[in-house]
Amino acid sequence: MPTRPILVVDDEPYNLAVFSQILEPEYRLVFARNGAEALSAVAKHNPRLILLDIQMPDMDGYDVCKALKANAAISEIPVIFVTTLNDSGNEEMGFAVGCVDYLIKPVIPSIVRARVRTHLSLVQLAKLEKSHRDAIYMLGEVGHFNDDDTGDHIWRMAAYSSLLAKELGWKTQDVELLGLAAPMHDTGKIGIPDAILRKPGKLDEAEWQVMRRHCAYGRQILSKSNAPVFVLAAEVAMYHHERWDGSGYPENLAGLSIPESARIVAIADVFDALTTARPYKQPWPPEKAFQEIRQGAGRHFDPDFVACFVNMQPKVLETMRQWNS
Repeated sequence: MPTRPILVVDDEPYNLAVFSQILEPEYRLVFARNGAEALSAVAKHNPRLILLDIQMPDMDGYDVCKALKANAAISEIPVIFVTTLNDSGNEEMGFAVGCVDYLIKPVIPSIVRARVRTHLSLVQLAKLEKSHRDAIYMLGEVGHFNDDDTGDHIWRMAAYSSLLAKELGWKTQDVELLGLAAPMHDTGKIGIPDAILRKPGKLDEAEWQVMRRHCAYGRQILSKSNAPVFVLAAEVAMYHHERWDGSGYPENLAGLSIPESARIVAIADVFDALTTARPYKQPWPPEKAFQEIRQGAGRHFDPDFVACFVNMQPKVLETMRQWNS
């Protein structure tokens, strides 16, 4: 399959020839001479980038860009305006209608090539990030594929985790990472037999020994990548069942020796489990669940984190309402 082209739109043949000379040695180009031709070319060729003149008869570049951005199927295609209009008002208008860059004629070939390379790289980066997120979502679902947890559980508890991390003063980037890492906390359950995951009654001691292995399995799976989100997810997967008093598993860690990420997820995970319906129980009212979290302070949970979580009760309830609506 040939590489998607770059579309160059200009009503002056000379300008089209200039761009052909600058870019064609490296890129495949298609051309249009007015707004209507530009929209037809987009529909036909699905270009990966558009170099768009502003001053054209009938339909100017602003209107073309607005039409592109109004169509969800093609709105992601980056548009670079190329124009003689060089005052700040025109440039501001260009960005307002959705362009990603603004070049002034007469163009400088080296700058054109640099801007085109940059924006094509950003497109590839966005695609890679989407693939990354898709993989994260799938790994989150994997951990609950064979048990009784509802699909929304992992995303709702991740939202609670992010809220608590933000309230505790985590940096925005770290809060976002935790929001992506938390849904993968039970990835290791893929290694637990269905008979244990789906057992309707209580697990016996031998079954519990097997169930507890899901923490190490999760870390083993998620540690295959050194990307920050998977490093954090591996940490959460391994330690989210540790308890503040040292009675948890798999390593009987206590207090501040438990990673902060796992202490946050532990609260969010239990709160969501309590307030969610399961085949074996009705959902608890939020007030009762908050009381249970309070009672776990200093035993199951970090007491400072519990105090913070309880104090942000309105935000937690609003998040719950959004997810349950």
